[in-house]
Amino acid sequence: MRANRQHGAALLTAMLTVTLVATFAAAALWQQWRSVEIEAAERSRTQMQWVLNGALDWARLILQEDGRNSQVDHLSEPWALPLQEARLSSFLAVDKSNTQDALDAFLSGQISDQQGLLNVRNLVLEGKPNPSSVLAFGRLFAMLNLPKSQLSLLVDRLIAADSASAKPNTGNNSSETTESAATAPFKPYRLEHLHWLGLPTATVRALTPYATLLPAPTPLNLNTASAEVLSAAVPDMDRARAQQWVAGRATAHFKTVADAFKTGGVRESGTGAAEAKDFSVNSRYFAVRGRLRLGDSSVQEVSLVERVSPTVKVIWRQRESVTAPLVGSLQ
Repeated sequence: MRANRQHGAALLTAMLTVTLVATFAAAALWQQWRSVEIEAAERSRTQMQWVLNGALDWARLILQEDGRNSQVDHLSEPWALPLQEARLSSFLAVDKSNTQDALDAFLSGQISDQQGLLNVRNLVLEGKPNPSSVLAFGRLFAMLNLPKSQLSLLVDRLIAADSASAKPNTGNNSSETTESAATAPFKPYRLEHLHWLGLPTATVRALTPYATLLPAPTPLNLNTASAEVLSAAVPDMDRARAQQWVAGRATAHFKTVADAFKTGGVRESGTGAAEAKDFSVNSRYFAVRGRLRLGDSSVQEVSLVERVSPTVKVIWRQRESVTAPLVGSLQ
């Protein structure tokens, strides 16, 4: 009996030992697998960032060369041509002896003129509403069936945000100054930030294809604006005339604002006439979007760049959802 009990205890001990060894081995294997996956993900992220950096540098070079060769920006120039999804695996640092496991990388992108959109920054100049821009946005709001009260709110809150950000910190702790700073909205820097000023998300989404928010007031580029934007920005310009204008522009772009006004029959004098200072045929601000697909992973970045001859500098750069369109305004 005692021998049987000893035999059973030995068997149980052996089974426990095997179980512990198997558990430790599985844990060690999982830790090793996890380390390999983390390393692979980090390598993939580094490769993606490297390619996107190169894509941004390529876009800056295109814009820089374009600025040197031409003083007019239009949609037939090289920068306006989208980069369709192209295979870039041969440019990645992959092991040449292990080509079967090499992931294919695909890059696509687009440079879009942000001055072909209505600039929200134009609504307020020197702390006061800008009448011509307010009228343009009023026509846009009407076209989109958005309440005019939201435009009034936007202008008022922009003035408040600009005023609060412009006040120097003098150390004055008066209750009036403290209350004003506490209630003033944050100054927006991207179109999606307009909800800081009280605009509903649906309104911001509706404005996105036609408006942008740039660091400074800008004229509208008549060579790149869409028919919807032109009908909102140009006085007495309906959608039909704007579409005809865009169709004719595709054949021969405008070399001067005066040339554009003449072609479109735009009034330059009288009440409610177009003001030449509000328009241009060239641009400084561009959006550069790049999308990289590497294996099962995808990443997309958007950058705002400013071209000040002879350089093109990056204002800001940000990741965005891969479902976002490659063209359009900056959200």
